[in-house]
Amino acid sequence: MRVIHFVTGGFSGGATQVALSLVRATQHEPDVESILVLRKKSHMPKQRVEALRQEGIRVYVVNNWLHLTTVFALVRLCHQLKPDVFVAHGFSEHLWGRLAAYLAGVPHIVQVEHNTKERYTRFRYWLSRKLNTVTDAIVGCSEGVRQVLLRRGYDADKCIAISNGIKPDPFIDEPVPASKRPNDIIMVARIAKQKDHRTLIEAIAILQQRHVNVKLHLIGKGKPRIVDGLKQQIQTLGLESQVEFAGFRSDVPELLKSTRIFVQCTHYEGMPLTLIEAMAAGCAVVGSQVPGVQEVIVEDSNGLTHRHQDAEHLADQLERLVKDDSLCDRLALSARQDALSHYTQTQMSQHYLNLFRDLQQGSSR
Repeated sequence: MRVIHFVTGGFSGGATQVALSLVRATQHEPDVESILVLRKKSHMPKQRVEALRQEGIRVYVVNNWLHLTTVFALVRLCHQLKPDVFVAHGFSEHLWGRLAAYLAGVPHIVQVEHNTKERYTRFRYWLSRKLNTVTDAIVGCSEGVRQVLLRRGYDADKCIAISNGIKPDPFIDEPVPASKRPNDIIMVARIAKQKDHRTLIEAIAILQQRHVNVKLHLIGKGKPRIVDGLKQQIQTLGLESQVEFAGFRSDVPELLKSTRIFVQCTHYEGMPLTLIEAMAAGCAVVGSQVPGVQEVIVEDSNGLTHRHQDAEHLADQLERLVKDDSLCDRLALSARQDALSHYTQTQMSQHYLNLFRDLQQGSSR
């Protein structure tokens, strides 16, 4: 069975990481050949693509000059490679990928939705609904995403949830208890409007007013305009000594294992991989009350949640974790157990493989 995974070549989001994980997971499966097809981005690191090829992964890159040129390039590639299953990850790649797979006559088409909110125009929504009729399965990367798909009117018989998973290896060794770590807070995410950094920074200012001493580390890159706006907010609030922009870091697992509290402050999510990693690293976690986060964090069982865009409530939850070592350790231990028991790449990959094999054993469209 030959499977194509088509996804953006940006490498910064969860969709690319999930697609890459699924390709890697099948490298030693005798009956499955997985191929990664990336949609070229202006900032796509060529060295990353070459490193994947050196790893033994078959990687193709298609241009993104116009959506139609992407579709035609994918049609040609499908005619050349003759896949049994075409998996289109994320928005808007799932539109152009599914259209190309249909035009090329690929036997089975799968859409993977990685978020609960996307920029659908009227035309794109219409196209997505049309393509759903020729799509065998529509996968939400969490139950929250699946519920959003159902509310959009997608066919319940085609919609399933397969939770994202992490590579557990960096987190296997027993970590230092969260309460024994410095009172640092970390957020690992793209610096983007979707990620609600502003509310988190406001919460740090509130903690400062309460004389609760913490330091916030923001890991991730973003557009200069957005970064500059956040830096201006930090300066206005007088938080220059308490908030650090660390940019891209390749040692995120080590950072997580040495940080007391992880925050997933966001407007919307699919299922954030960094949240799962933080849980596996033994951090106490706090997340926004939005789909994709709420199903991972069970309030007062394996973490805490805060009301969306409510800086005061977020500050309250952070203060609890800073001041109460027993609570911090209890939640962190439970979070670590949940992450390593329920959200691994092995589990995720097996669910996808079962889906692909079921499609292959069934009838073609």
